[in-house]
Amino acid sequence: MLRFIFYLHLLLCVNSAGGSAPYTPTDYILLDCGASSSSWNTQAEDGRKWFTDERSKFAASNSESASFASTASRQDHSVTQVPYMTARVFRDQFTYSFPVSPGLKFLRFYFYPVQYSSFDGTTSFFSVTANNHLLLNNFSASLTLSVEDGQPASLIKEFMVPCFETEKLNVSFSPSPNTWAFVNGIELVSMPKNMYVNHQENSLTLVGYKVPFDIPDATAFETVFRLNVGGKTVGNVDDTGMFRTWLDDSDYIFGGAVGNTPSRGKNVTIKYSEDTPAYIAPAIIYTTSRTMVVDPEINMNFNLTWNFSVDAGFTYLLRLHFCETQLEVTEEGQRVFDIFINNQTAEHSADVIHWSGGNSIPVYRDYALIVPTEAQSKQTLWLALHPSKDVGSKFADAILNGLEIFRLSKSDGSLAVPNPQPEPAPSPTLPSVGRKKKKTSVSPVMVITITVFSALLALCLIICFLIYKRKVKRVKDSAVSVQKSSWGQLPCPSNSTCATSVSLLPSDLCRRFSIIELKEATLNFDDQFIIGSGGFGNVYRGRIDGGSTTVAIKRLDSSSRQGFREFQTELELLSKLRHVNLVSLIGFCDDHGEMILVYEYMHRGTLRDHLYKTKNPPLPWKRRLEICIGAARGLQYLHAGVKHPIIHRDIKSTNILLDENWVAKVSDFGLSRLGPLFQSHVTTVVKGSVGYVDPEYYRRQQLTEKSDVYSFGVVLFEVLCARQSMIPGLPKDQVNLARWARICYARGTLENIVDPNLMGDISPLCLQKFGALAESCVRDEGTARPMMNDVVWGLEFALQVQEATQRDMDMDTGGDEATVMSSSQTSSLVSKGAAGGGTTTSTEDDNEELFSVSGGKVSESRSTISSVGRSDGDRIKSESVFSEFKNDNGR
Repeated sequence: MLRFIFYLHLLLCVNSAGGSAPYTPTDYILLDCGASSSSWNTQAEDGRKWFTDERSKFAASNSESASFASTASRQDHSVTQVPYMTARVFRDQFTYSFPVSPGLKFLRFYFYPVQYSSFDGTTSFFSVTANNHLLLNNFSASLTLSVEDGQPASLIKEFMVPCFETEKLNVSFSPSPNTWAFVNGIELVSMPKNMYVNHQENSLTLVGYKVPFDIPDATAFETVFRLNVGGKTVGNVDDTGMFRTWLDDSDYIFGGAVGNTPSRGKNVTIKYSEDTPAYIAPAIIYTTSRTMVVDPEINMNFNLTWNFSVDAGFTYLLRLHFCETQLEVTEEGQRVFDIFINNQTAEHSADVIHWSGGNSIPVYRDYALIVPTEAQSKQTLWLALHPSKDVGSKFADAILNGLEIFRLSKSDGSLAVPNPQPEPAPSPTLPSVGRKKKKTSVSPVMVITITVFSALLALCLIICFLIYKRKVKRVKDSAVSVQKSSWGQLPCPSNSTCATSVSLLPSDLCRRFSIIELKEATLNFDDQFIIGSGGFGNVYRGRIDGGSTTVAIKRLDSSSRQGFREFQTELELLSKLRHVNLVSLIGFCDDHGEMILVYEYMHRGTLRDHLYKTKNPPLPWKRRLEICIGAARGLQYLHAGVKHPIIHRDIKSTNILLDENWVAKVSDFGLSRLGPLFQSHVTTVVKGSVGYVDPEYYRRQQLTEKSDVYSFGVVLFEVLCARQSMIPGLPKDQVNLARWARICYARGTLENIVDPNLMGDISPLCLQKFGALAESCVRDEGTARPMMNDVVWGLEFALQVQEATQRDMDMDTGGDEATVMSSSQTSSLVSKGAAGGGTTTSTEDDNEELFSVSGGKVSESRSTISSVGRSDGDRIKSESVFSEFKNDNGR
């Protein structure tokens, strides 16, 4: 009944603020750990009822001796009786098992580390796991509190734990050696679906990369900071049904520029929307804010800045809450500002009214930030707001209403961080009461020393100040004095933000073209210059710089609004990538709503143009190998040669282009995604081309670098067989090229599906090496596929096998033992092998002695090479195709 009255009170409060009901949790458990069974339920000061865990149905551990109850020896004025004055103490590992509904759950632990009746909580170290996630490791509540401002007496650790694949949440406490574990209270509250994890494509921006970022379902979170910006602390009962606490942000403001905390207009009602429902944050968060000072000239000379101490080696999710409630700001363009996170631009020209649609309508923006591991385990996270320049806004100002910062679990599920190291206490001084002060004298030498030292210190401070001012000016010039872009004219999706700072792209790497220049280059996009087309639009051949340079111009179809994200992604990626096996981006055009990309011109077109359905002559085998090696090196660079791995996601023979010298270059990065850094995969909707999509990615929607390896394996079989990846009219087993090739490889009949134009041109040993490599790339499980490093090595090895064979053939005048066989010889070999009794003999074990391999290079050890028999094929088709592939994670 009390809980019903509490929810009714909360409902009335929220309705009065915004006319939207709070969230009612489906799972709601409050355990007062260690409380007496005689007081089976107790009411805390906030009105919520807690239930004792004594003989609780949630206690899954069988051993009664594993835990005991204890009472705190004293009560600090800052802690409440419930749940802090009793504790459950664990001698050994102890597990609570909570039945829950699917979804993310708030999991909060309450700790009061003091002396208890039977143990000392200040010396307790322990670990906590929730399902498969390590939340705390060798954790000390006492040490954690020792570095907090004001030395608080109690601590709440809040996590969000996923429970999508199970209907139980198992929470285990494990004491460290020679100590005990304890907890005072456990709170479990369910959350609305997609509250912090929204799987809509491109819903999250990774700061510093400007590429989409997804949070996998298996990710756990720890709340690091949750602030009511510009207002007082908001307690859990004033929240929206999830009992979060929003702290005052004053302690985190950097410097003296704290800004203003303006009062809202009278009778302002927060108007929640479908995009921002009432449970996102309570109305009081949106009715308070922090802005800059009144003087616009002063505002343009400083940032509104917060700084936070965070642990390195994790990805962080930052959620910024906004709501314009001041009566002066009612239209778009009146208050426009830039958002910087860790000195990187997270958002240009942020406009709350533009985002929300009007005054008093709340809105939020999410950003992901990678804080890499450095020398210091603790790093400073900076958040700064600055008025945008050159946008014609009425107020040179910025605003923020609320802020949440979460740490995301690593790929192994861990959120654990080291205990903080408390600063050493100052040396104690003897009390002066009752003691006679000793008179001291100061020598002239000491006076001179102090004077010189003070002068030097003052000079250093002046120099540091001048350097700081110069640095601030340089940052301001680059951040707010940039050329105004026409991105606002682009046909953006209605739910996306087009504030990409193209003007910040390196001018020497990415050139901006006017639409007039590109119309002149293509005779106003005349159809006679079309050299290709796709989902993005047509590709034209054009000439720029007075006709001296030929380029490929890819123009988004004006009738489509689906290409903005692809345009943005490709522009952001290719402007920063340079590799001989990647197509170079020369520039772009965004005039008059156009989205056009300009690339180097590839004279020989796509790889597919030279494989099938073409009038081009068939490629010799050695050239095909060289093309495959080039494309593989491009992918290897994307996966392992850049600061953060990139997954192409659309590898196919039409996205491998050939220049006039037959150099292969990977192209079309419109679907590319930033690869996982701390997670094992990227959860995202399936995109790609039919016949090339990794089946594991298709089933699980989990994208990895091995997804590119699978697609490249399909390309390898295209090169070998000169046929499409999918041919619907064929028998079931033959429709999919990757499936059919694996079947033929397993049967030992791969030779039967090889391009007939390669008969007499390909070495049987090279064929076996190449086939084994391609087959390993298209295996169903990603862990069974090689890394791109190994693919490159395997292709280089196959090429050297082919070249060594060719040299041997040139030296062999008789031809009886020639390695390169005619079509009839190959057929004979296949028929003998299929019959099971025919082999071609050699004087020694060919596979072991034909070549010696060292560091990826092959040296010929025999003057002649015997034809490969069936025993060789059987050996190559064994589980370890190459010794280098025994470790699927690479050499």
